[in-house]
This record gives sequence, C-alpha cells and structure tokens, in this order.
Amino acid sequence: MNEIRTIQAAEITETVARLCIEACTLLPGEVCGLLQDAAEREPYAPAKESLELILQNQKIARTTQTPICQDTGIAVVYADVGQDVHIVGGTLEAAVNAGVAKGYTDGYLRKSVVADPIRRGNTNDNTPAVLHTRLTAGDCLRLLVAPKGIGSENMSRLAMLIPAQGLQGVKDFVLETVRLAGANPCPPMMLGVGIGGDFEKVAELAKEALVEPREGEHPDPFYAALEAELLDAVNGLGVGPQGFGGLTTALSVHIKAYPTHIAGLPVAVNVGCHVTRHAAATL
Repeated sequence: MNEIRTIQAAEITETVARLCIEACTLLPGEVCGLLQDAAEREPYAPAKESLELILQNQKIARTTQTPICQDTGIAVVYADVGQDVHIVGGTLEAAVNAGVAKGYTDGYLRKSVVADPIRRGNTNDNTPAVLHTRLTAGDCLRLLVAPKGIGSENMSRLAMLIPAQGLQGVKDFVLETVRLAGANPCPPMMLGVGIGGDFEKVAELAKEALVEPREGEHPDPFYAALEAELLDAVNGLGVGPQGFGGLTTALSVHIKAYPTHIAGLPVAVNVGCHVTRHAAATL
C-alpha cells in the first residue's frame, strides 16, 4: 500500500501565485517559436511588422516582468491531484483562489473578474478561478495556470452537430468560427478544437486542447492530418496578424477528441489570441 504524501495548502497558494505572475509575463517558448517562424516567412510588410512588434512586446514583458497583454484574463487552473496526496491546512479550492488573489495583487496584474455575470461588481482580486480538478495516479500535485483573455474567449463557439454532417461539418464549423472572429481575437490565433463527448465535455476538450502544452504532432495520425489541414485552411482565409492580411491567421490548431453518443457530433472551438499563456509546476 502506498504511503500518503502530505502537501500544505500554503504551498499550493504560493505556487499558484507564482504561476499567475509567470504566465502573464512570460510567453511560452513554443508560442514564441511559432511567432518567430511566422515573421520570418511573411512577405507582406504590414503583417510582418505586426509579427515583429508582437515579438518585441513579449521580449519587453520578459525583461521588465510586466504583463504581455493588458488583459491578464480570468485564471483557469488545472489541478491534477495524485490519489496518494493529502492536502492539509485548508481545501484545494481555497488554496488555489488564495494563490490567484496573491498573484494578481503582488504581480500588479489587472483584476477583471466580476462577482455576478448580470449584476457585475468587481471581486477586486480576480477570484474565483475556473478550477478543474482531476484525480490521477501517484503522490504528486501538478498545477497548470492558464490566464484566458476574454477578447478571444468571446469569439469561441460550440455546436451540437448531427452525425450526418460528419467530418465536413466539423471543418466547416471551425472555418466559420475563424471567419466570424476576424480581427477581434488579436490574431494570429491559436485554436483548441474539441470533438465528441456531450455539451459540457466538448467545451472542456476545446479548452484543454488550447492551453495544455503538447510536444510534436497529435499522436493519432488521423487527427494530426486534420490539424494540418485545418491550419492550412484557416490561414487561407487571409485574416492575418491583427487583421492586416498575410499568411498567418493562426499559429496552431490542436484537437482533442472523446467518445460520444451514437446520435451526436458535438464540436467546440476555443479561440486563443497570440498571447495564449500557461505556466505549470509539480509539487
């Protein structure tokens, strides 16, 4: 029988606070690489200049430890909790929210969360976070913090297609989403596409596809080919960096699929701007 490992809630709070600041000031290396590649191959002057300014902006943010974007988002936190972990000194949810409050305050990050969607009223510390808790094997706690700006989030869409619409229906929905978004999500975009599950699961899949780091191609050759096809088609729309036109409307398309009902074909697209941020740590 495995021994239970104890993790203090205060340690979770400190880690989440650090990750909030890190995510908002340091653009992930893989995103910087995609931006650099896009800038190098872009022949259209306005688009090339936009990409170069985006790269310059992230360098300034990294050097000065200031936010990459003024919209420091709503804090989306994934907590993968090992089944042999016992959290003491408070609950996981309270520890995460305390970390978000501390990070957004200590890091001078913009606090944009309102207490009620209709009656509004700023919570003044960017809490509560959107917390996803997943039970995993082992005795570790992995935390991924992904602040999500609302400009791109507002462009995200979900559809409950029917199976008869098939693969072509999925492709058409992704392209329609990008076409409707236009310059609003500050392209070049990053796209997370969820396919399958039900109404709630497909949105979760799309967000995971967008914000979770992934090395290399999709492990399933079918979806790897579909990602490449969709990326080419999206870039063929010609929206381009900041809507100025050019070769790069999207930097990446990542797909996550899940089994679904025989009568269903849910699809969701979670749109990310070029500041698609995340930072992770394991306790």
